[in-house]
Amino acid sequence: MNIARPISLAALLALAGCATQSDLDVVRRDNEELKTRIFRLEKDLGGIRSETRAGIETTLQDFEKERAGLRKGLADLQATMDATKVDLQVMAGKVDDLSVALRKPADEVNLLKEDLERRLTALEERLAGVQKKVTDMETAQVKPPEPATPETLYQKGLDAYRSGNFPGARETFARFLEQHPKHDLAANARYWTGESYYSEKKFEQAILEFQEVIKNFPGKEKVPAAMLKQAAAFHEIGDVKSARYVLRKLADEHPATEEGKLAKERLKTLK
Repeated sequence: MNIARPISLAALLALAGCATQSDLDVVRRDNEELKTRIFRLEKDLGGIRSETRAGIETTLQDFEKERAGLRKGLADLQATMDATKVDLQVMAGKVDDLSVALRKPADEVNLLKEDLERRLTALEERLAGVQKKVTDMETAQVKPPEPATPETLYQKGLDAYRSGNFPGARETFARFLEQHPKHDLAANARYWTGESYYSEKKFEQAILEFQEVIKNFPGKEKVPAAMLKQAAAFHEIGDVKSARYVLRKLADEHPATEEGKLAKERLKTLK
């Protein structure tokens, strides 16, 4: 619109015949300057628009970056807060455990005290019972126990053997043999002493005990049994030659006994 105005004025002046050539030149020059100024203004305006658009875009990008950074910072802060909550919960649990642990020694002391008091009471009661028994024994006329008979002593050793108390059985049989060496059960006591060693896999001692039966009690019914078990003990220690010798002797000297018959059978398979 600014360009059209000078042109219209020039046309009017020309039509009116009032304008001179110099006036027309001035008008044309002004018109050209005006065009130049308008062109520059439009160029500057375009540059300003470009710069403004670029600045706005840059500002928007910076804003997005800052917003992303803020979001990340908020996320990190939230994670830190969550971790702090967990740490606080753990610390609270430890405080509770510590409180329980601090109370525990006192509780244990009380329990120990109660236990000791119970034991002391029980000991006092037992002591009172023992004192009463002592008093009763002192005031009463107690007859001394009658000495055990040979049969009772032998049976005690046999019961110990059957219950698996082999050392106790040997001790009882040894006392029996010391007190009653000529008793009819002496051979049996010696035989079961050998059996106790055999049961403990002490085969050398068993061989010697069975030999005592064979040597010192000839004619007794335990002799064939002692020979058969002695042969078994020789076989256990790997002395097959001695085992075969004892079995052959048993079969020859006691053929009618059950042990003699077993000896014959074992000689067939002994290797």
